[in-house]
Amino acid sequence: MHQFDENSSKVYYNIGEVAKIFNVNTSLLRFWEKEFPQLKPFKNTKKTRYYTKEDIQLIENIYFLVKEKGYTIEGAKQKLTADKKIVERNSQICNSLQDIKHFLLQLKQQLD
Repeated sequence: MHQFDENSSKVYYNIGEVAKIFNVNTSLLRFWEKEFPQLKPFKNTKKTRYYTKEDIQLIENIYFLVKEKGYTIEGAKQKLTADKKIVERNSQICNSLQDIKHFLLQLKQQLD
């Protein structure tokens, strides 16, 4: 379950914040940036990366395919190119189900 508030008024997120959202190392985000040409965070003159909400949604889709579904990098690239809308929908469904599971587990704890 990823702790990303899509309704936040924040425009840019630094690489550390994004890594924390997905519980991954910043090096993995830099690697994915090299592997997935559609992932292009804004870089300032000091080369600091800043991710938009759209970048984070793309990372969400990559994470879903690679980490949760077990796709290879090449397979994930092909899937994102061919079925982007389906991948986005499935990723959102998976996150919603994880949120429901988390809520139900908390509810169960309170009832015990």
